Amino acid sequence: MSVNSLSASNSLLGMISQMQDIREYQELHWEGTFAEYLDIVREDPSVCRNAYQRLYDMIMHFGTEEYTEYKKRIIRYKFFDDPFDNGKDAVFGIDVHLMKLVRVFESAALGYGPEKRVILLHGPVGSAKSTIARLLKKGLEWYSRQHHGRLYTFSWVAPDGTVTPSPLNEDPLKLIPVDIRPNILETIEKEGRARYPLRLEGDLDPVSRFLYRETMKEVGGDWTRLASRIRVRRLVLSEKDRVGIGTFQPKDEKNQDSTELTGDINYRKIAEYGSDSDPRAFNFDGEFCVANRGLIEFVEVLKLDVAFLYDLLGASQEHVVKPKKFAQTSIDQVILGHTNEPEYRKLQSNEFMEALRDRTIKIDVPYITKWHAEARIYAKDFNKKRVRKHIAPHTLEMAAMWAVLTRLEDPKKHNLTNVQKLKLYDGKSLPGYTEDNVKELRKAAKREGLEGISPRYVQDKISNALVRDPDSACINPFMVINELESGLDNHSLINDEDLKKRYRAILGTVKKEYEDIVKNEVQKAIAADEAAIGRMCSNYIDNVRAYCMKEKVKNSFTGAYEEPSERLMRAVEEKIDIPDTRKDDFRRELMNYIGALAIDGRVFDYRSNERLHKALELKLFEDQKDSIKLTSLVSQVVDKDTQAKIDIVKQRLIDNYGYDDQSATDVLNYVASIFARGDAKDRK
Repeated sequence: MSVNSLSASNSLLGMISQMQDIREYQELHWEGTFAEYLDIVREDPSVCRNAYQRLYDMIMHFGTEEYTEYKKRIIRYKFFDDPFDNGKDAVFGIDVHLMKLVRVFESAALGYGPEKRVILLHGPVGSAKSTIARLLKKGLEWYSRQHHGRLYTFSWVAPDGTVTPSPLNEDPLKLIPVDIRPNILETIEKEGRARYPLRLEGDLDPVSRFLYRETMKEVGGDWTRLASRIRVRRLVLSEKDRVGIGTFQPKDEKNQDSTELTGDINYRKIAEYGSDSDPRAFNFDGEFCVANRGLIEFVEVLKLDVAFLYDLLGASQEHVVKPKKFAQTSIDQVILGHTNEPEYRKLQSNEFMEALRDRTIKIDVPYITKWHAEARIYAKDFNKKRVRKHIAPHTLEMAAMWAVLTRLEDPKKHNLTNVQKLKLYDGKSLPGYTEDNVKELRKAAKREGLEGISPRYVQDKISNALVRDPDSACINPFMVINELESGLDNHSLINDEDLKKRYRAILGTVKKEYEDIVKNEVQKAIAADEAAIGRMCSNYIDNVRAYCMKEKVKNSFTGAYEEPSERLMRAVEEKIDIPDTRKDDFRRELMNYIGALAIDGRVFDYRSNERLHKALELKLFEDQKDSIKLTSLVSQVVDKDTQAKIDIVKQRLIDNYGYDDQSATDVLNYVASIFARGDAKDRK
């Protein structure tokens, strides 16, 4: 190796060394005596929290945000934004359901009963059940590495130096005899600042019980000498290392074995210890044992064999499991399962499963029914860092609109469309609809969000669109809509032809909505001449003032005084649907508003009046579209002046609305074809 190569390697080693936090490593691998652990507990009793208390505190550590929706106070827990992985597993749009879940955790942390239940996340496929479970596991791993989330366990150290860890990673305080434990815990509570009452329920694990008895014999019952054989250490939870976090996924029913949950005999160690009833000859490596002090996730829990369900009942209600050949063993863990709709219906109809139903708290995790929250899912997965192609504006929004519309129930009020309902749910306001009305709509739709298209299907089709044409530099909404439609023919979960027909009809509705959106954008881009809008506004206000004051208006070109131009005023007002019978009221309201501003020393700005601003933009667009001759885009010949104006509009679309050159050209051509069709209809 050359001198330069050696120098470079040493430099890299130095960088690695500098970037490592040795103090953190030492804290995470702390070891000490039982007496030192008691000092830690007296100073910070939170190290003794049970699994539910630690989980709830972990969620609350990241804080909350509050907002009001339909007159209801909603708490958004920032934990579900996924602070660990740049929002990779963030959960959007179901804050109400996450509130219910966290309330269960809080109640369990306080010992009010839910700690004796299986928490069951229930919802359709692709509704974020697994994501929530994954987030909770990641959170516990992270929290156990923080000073405020630390917890400890212990090992036995024999006189010959043999170290035997507690197989269930028990809290060292469980070594204190059961009969004197309450007095010790009460003393610690008084001295410390315990957030929760200190409770240590249950006995030691079988291995620790055995070693406890044997050690007490050796030391003649001297508990102080027994404590000297204990080595306390920091416990860091890790799913990969199978420490404090377990995951169980049912396999083929013929191959299921309940020892996967509780552990099994280690036949190699029977020869060493002489008996299969010696707990040291048993592998306490079942998922319940692994997950002690943390969380166990049951994937598709209702597919478990009946033999497993008996273990689950004892683990939830009594906090015990029954390993083969040993007495019931205490455990402390959050039991979280998730299942889909068909499996849950089976549970409800199975009379032999009453015991499990009685020990289950069901938390619905439905599909998102908020349009832009659904769009955030796709924006997260198909962002600029991950996607090489440009995604035209509204592409993901239209995909999200279709997905959400498939999940909504038809409104019982005949004067409300599903698209209007979608917009109400998304926070938009509609004339004649109050927050109470929206609340009623939600209450009337019992199954909303539990049926419809999964986000996974939409994500797959967006992916298809991105790779469909390698030569294309961008994708647009029509490319994705085509993929969504063609994919319905082979959708693995939809066999009902009528349902497919309904979903295709919804795609037609989405296309119409997209048409309105891009027409509006192009209109704004064409009418984006602020100076021209300002001149038009000034002219309109002058005429309205003269009309209200019954005066005449000076013509800026001839200098003559003329009657206010009714044609100009109505041309603006009709753009925002002001009927002729309401024009006087509208004009007086506008003049009163301008007068009130003047009294306060402020100048009227048309941009502060959304309705007037929109009317002026639409009027300017109408005036300018003929001069730009947008419809000429659909022909092969465009004159130089028109092309220059079109290029200005295209640049505005790029600068102000997020288009690139290709998608801006595409949308101008599309809108031009719409106007061309409109002109053709007018000529007929």
